[in-house]
Parts: sequence; structure tokens; C-alpha cells
Amino acid sequence: MSAMAELLAFQRQTEALAQVMGRLSWDQETVMPQGAVEQRGEELAALEAVLHGRRVDPRVAEWLAASNPETEAEQAHVRLIRRAYDRATKVPADLSAAIVRTTALAHGQWARARASEDVASFLPVLSEILSLRQQEAAALSGGGDAYDALLQDYEPGMTGAALDEMFGVLRPRLVALRAAVAESGHDPVPLKGVFPKAQQLALSEELARAFGYDFNRGRIDEAVHPFSSGSGHDVRITTRVDEAEPFGCFYSTIHEVGHACYEQNIAPDLTLSALGQGVSMGVHESQSRIYENQLARSRAFTCWLYGRMRDRFGALNVQGEEAFHAAVNRVAPGHIRTEADEVHYNLHILMRFDLERAMLAGDLAVPDLEAAWNDRFLADFGVAVDKPSNGVLQDVHWSAGLIGYFPTYSLGNVYAGCLHQALRRDLPDLDAALATGDPSPALDWLRDRLQRHGGMRPPRETIEHATGAPVGVEPLLEYLDTKFGEIYGF
Repeated sequence: MSAMAELLAFQRQTEALAQVMGRLSWDQETVMPQGAVEQRGEELAALEAVLHGRRVDPRVAEWLAASNPETEAEQAHVRLIRRAYDRATKVPADLSAAIVRTTALAHGQWARARASEDVASFLPVLSEILSLRQQEAAALSGGGDAYDALLQDYEPGMTGAALDEMFGVLRPRLVALRAAVAESGHDPVPLKGVFPKAQQLALSEELARAFGYDFNRGRIDEAVHPFSSGSGHDVRITTRVDEAEPFGCFYSTIHEVGHACYEQNIAPDLTLSALGQGVSMGVHESQSRIYENQLARSRAFTCWLYGRMRDRFGALNVQGEEAFHAAVNRVAPGHIRTEADEVHYNLHILMRFDLERAMLAGDLAVPDLEAAWNDRFLADFGVAVDKPSNGVLQDVHWSAGLIGYFPTYSLGNVYAGCLHQALRRDLPDLDAALATGDPSPALDWLRDRLQRHGGMRPPRETIEHATGAPVGVEPLLEYLDTKFGEIYGF
């Protein structure tokens, strides 16, 4: 075998083991018995030790040095494997295993703290996670910016300074849009009623199928915090159900289907390779957000959904397609990020971005996090936090050690804005299909332009290749101004 062939064969086994580890994490969040938490932590730590050993295996360096990549795909394989090897060799094996073990245990502690509204019980393990991630950042950064070092796990090539610049443009425009909505004097009638769980899940499955989710290679389960897991031929999603608020179920499902379809639609010959998964969390989020927002919250699609909801649930308190579209897109400063409207959503992310950077840098002590969160939320949203589960305990990310992950949500919105602008340019009749509940023209465009390529190109190049234009914030801001200007009459 050539060095390239040996490298790819070794990588395939590493990717397969990583998928097994991901499946254990999926199991932990869905069906694992509570009493198994400590054992699961040991299992995950053991697997991480095996994976770390493979990632730093000296033969990888030898194969990389001897490889002679000829095709674009081979060059991309070498680029990504070399990047992963360089990062892995900087992190001690015991530190890597400690992070996995601690975050596995922390998930259960976070869930219990959230259920009992007890922030204090979660803070000790959060402090431990923060310390471990600070050690990892120090090992990776080599004296450089610690946050930038962790950010590379989620958005390679991005920096905190670049995000600051981007968010500095977003924030004032979003604040101005929120003010225009508030000053419009219009408040759409919200959807109210009781929507039985079984019927919500049935319509949720129908929506998943409409948006291209392949149930032969996936499944839907319930979780406290909806997520997508896996790649290739086993890609699973979760959703949540509140019988008083069905949009949470429907749009969480569509959001996670966007993630899942990215993974399911990657070219089959890339399965279990370094290229066989989404290239970054920002690009991943662009898929979930464009599915959820620009497509599923569009006027054309909500007109179809209005009919399907009346078929499933009978008469609604919201009368007419336009009123229903406004209810789906109603702007209100709620506490929960995952339920936030498109105007407020990025403000949730910018707050988390600032708080976690401050914690990592040592400028914000963990015991002061709740107060800092509550103060910032009141300042940004004009609403006080009423309980921890609506505040600092609402997100799973910090318990999982995902410091540097949050800004990729807003970056994904920016990418989605660019993709939507190009998609509408190329598909001028898209609304006719969406009005029948058929988003397939847009899904085909996204699959062919972006999804099937997996990790072939770096994140920004992935978006620019798909759209034929540079990445910028203006397409997202223009989309938001136009959409909400029409709904709220300004």
C-alpha cells in the first residue's frame, strides 16, 4: 500500500471509533439510565484514550510526510488529517481523557441543577471544566490567544477578533430592528391552545420527511435540549414537546433535520473519512438555520403549515394564513435562546460569546457568572431573568465543555443569509413549491452546492463556492429588515 492508502485506511478506523463514541453520547442524552452516569464517564474516557492514541500515532506523521496527494480530495484529506494531528499532539493524553470524563459527569449534574433551579450545585463542576479547557487552550495556543485556540475546534480559521468585528456590525442593526418592531404598535396574535403530544410528534415526523430526512438512516427521539448526532448512514436527531407550544417541537425538528441532512447528503465515497462530515459548526448551523428560518418560516411555507395544523388540531385561535405567518414569526424578548425569534436570536449568542470569553480569560469568575448573565440579559432584552432554567442553566454547552461553540450559531446565521440570497437568485419560483409544502428545489440546491462536498473546502470557502460571492453580514440584515418590515408594517 502507498503511504496515502495507509493513511486513509488508518483514518477510516479512527473515524469509525469516533462514531461509536458519538453514539454513546447520544445514548446518554436520550435513553441511558440515570444510575449509569459515572460508568458512562469511564467508558467515554477509555474510548477517548484510544482515539487520542490513534490521533498522535507517529505513523500518521510518517504517512503524511511520505504522501503525494494528487487530487483535490487527497489534498483535502491530507490538510485535515495534518491539522488534527498537529492539534492532538499538543494536548496530553491524560488531559484529553479528563475532559471527556468530567464533561460526561457534568451533563447529569447540569440536568439535575436545571430541574431543581439550583445554580450553586452546578458551579463546582463548571469551574473544573473551565480549568481543564484553560489547560487545553494553553497547550494549543503556544502563548497565543486562548479563545482562538478553542474556537478552531468548531470554526477552523476564525478568530475572536474577526467575530468581534462581525458582531459589531450585527448588534446595532439588530437593536435598531428590534426598536422598529416595538415602535410599530403591531403585536401579532400568538398561537394558543392545547396541542396533544402524539399529534405534535406525528406532524413533526411529516415535516422531517418533507425536509428530506432519511428515516432509513436516522430516527427522532426526545431530549431536554434538541440535537443532531452522527454522520453517514446513522444520523439521529432529537426534539422536544410542550403541549402548549407546538412551534417549539416543529421548528426544533426542522432545525435538527438541517444538521442531519447535511451529514446524510455528503457524498457516500467520503463516509468515515476526514472529509465525511460537516466542515465546521458555522457551516453546519447555516444548514439548520436556513431550513428552519428562510425556508420553513417563509410566508409561502407557513401558509401550507397553517392548513396542516388545522388538519391535525382542528380550528386555531389564529385566523388566516397571514395572521398565522405573523404568529410563527412573532417578535418577543423571551428568555430561551432556542425559542428566540430571528430578531433576538443573535443577541442571545452575542451575550454568551462575551461571557464565555471573559470566563476563559479569567476576567469573569464562575461564582459571578449568574449575576453577570442576569445583568446582561436585562440590559440587552429589557426583561429580568425569573429563574435559572430560563437563564444561565438553559443551555447544555458549558456542561459539555463546548467553550468557543456559541459564536458559530450567529456565524451560521450570517452564512445562511449569504446562501439564501444566492438560492433565491437561482430559484426565482421557489415560493410556488414552498406553498405546497415542498422545499425540495431549495434542498437540492443546497445538497449540490454545499452538502455533498463535506469537508472538501475550508468553511468560508465552502460558503463562497456555493454562492459565488464573498461572505458578508449584509444579506442576513437585508433579509431580516425586509421580512419583519413587511410583518410589522414599517
